[in-house]
Amino acid sequence: MSEQFEISRVIQADPATIFSVLTSPDGHVTIDSSGMLQSAEGSPVSAVGDEFVVHMDRESLNDLPMGKYDVRVIITGFEQDRWIEWTIAGAVRPPLDHRYGYRLEATDDGTRVTTYYDWSRVTNEDIKGRFPIIPEAGLRATLGILARTVESH
Repeated sequence: MSEQFEISRVIQADPATIFSVLTSPDGHVTIDSSGMLQSAEGSPVSAVGDEFVVHMDRESLNDLPMGKYDVRVIITGFEQDRWIEWTIAGAVRPPLDHRYGYRLEATDDGTRVTTYYDWSRVTNEDIKGRFPIIPEAGLRATLGILARTVESH
């Protein structure tokens, strides 16, 4: 089984507009399709190593009895208006090092946005068997919410 997947979609907005949502802690909450992200604290990120806090509610997935908890989103890849990637540090120690990210490419119709989810770095086999936590359909839905958020109608 693959340990990563990606979904692409053309969104009718320029890369800078989309990237501003992706670098904002509140933007992450706004476009979340899982219902787990409840609110966020912190400033927009601008470099590898930047962090912000997200208040989570795992009951939205109803898969583990974690209830409400906080995670730190830690930026692991960053190229202004082109690429952002992050991992999560939360209740599990050491952190699992699963990655989420977006790549942006300007097109004639707007921006091709590719979102990906990679759990290939997770080494704990008991936990790895629970992945993917967010299914491909969840990433596709998040791209739809992102489009709705940034496109002018």
